[in-house]
Amino acid sequence: MSGFFGFLLRRLGQALIVIVGVLVLMFLLAHIIPGGAARAAIGPRASALQIRLFNRLNGYTLPLWRQFWRYIYEVLPPRFNLGYSYHYNEGVTTVIGQYLPKTLVLVGISTLLALIVAIPLGILQVVRRNRPVDYTLTGVSFVLYAMPPFLLGTLLILYFAIDLRWFSTEAPQAASILGILSDPRGLVLPELTLAAITIASFSRYMRSSMMEAMTEDYVRTARAKGAGPRRVLFVHALRNALIPIITLLGLSIPTIVSGALLTETVFNYPGMGLLTYRAATNTDIPLLLGTVIVATLATVVGSLIADIAYAVVDPRIRYARA
Repeated sequence: MSGFFGFLLRRLGQALIVIVGVLVLMFLLAHIIPGGAARAAIGPRASALQIRLFNRLNGYTLPLWRQFWRYIYEVLPPRFNLGYSYHYNEGVTTVIGQYLPKTLVLVGISTLLALIVAIPLGILQVVRRNRPVDYTLTGVSFVLYAMPPFLLGTLLILYFAIDLRWFSTEAPQAASILGILSDPRGLVLPELTLAAITIASFSRYMRSSMMEAMTEDYVRTARAKGAGPRRVLFVHALRNALIPIITLLGLSIPTIVSGALLTETVFNYPGMGLLTYRAATNTDIPLLLGTVIVATLATVVGSLIADIAYAVVDPRIRYARA
């Protein structure tokens, strides 16, 4: 038990260091914007008097170390104040709170779908390895893995929405999660776009993990004791082959989040990805930096949960790194 708590404290310390480093980077980026934060907020035609007044009201005339202290004090809980969006005319935290749940729905469903499809595909490739099914699935996986989300999304729109007219060209535009889920016809293509690339990655990883598990001593022992092929595959090998998938989930969060950004833009899905794109095009610097911080927190927390879960299911990890 002490080994587990030591492992947990080390991971929490590493996560805290990463978060502080990102906050420092975001603070510096906010101060090196061409023209400064005042011109980005007021506009390129802002007068010198307006800029001086803006800097004074927002504390930009204070020494840099005091500005950083105020920034950290506002950002950290319980305040979690990420600034003010002049484009939306409300706090960045409030704006993100309206869009973040919709992205969680998109990413959550696509990740669950990817796991449901990728794990059986990986097992099938091991059972039929070095056969046409294995080669075909490997080729499809490579194509999907190399395909950018915006290209795959566009192709799906052209074929399924415009040619066949099976689905909508645009994602659900409801303001609530229930409204989003009540329009499954508009949600199919965004989910399929985001899940397809994740399936390609997960299935390849599952195949490799399963192949490695099939060569372990406990599998040979089970066969020597008379266990049938199905029992060896699904009881002995599969259970251990699934352990690395836990880590893969945590490590895949940055890729899934970046894919969601492009997917939401293509399908006009009202989530964090589309919000980040609009913040960049509208030069809404506080909102843009706020979305980056939230995405970083999601990545760090996801990786931390994956590490902890991996240590729980495989005690060798925490004791080997003690």
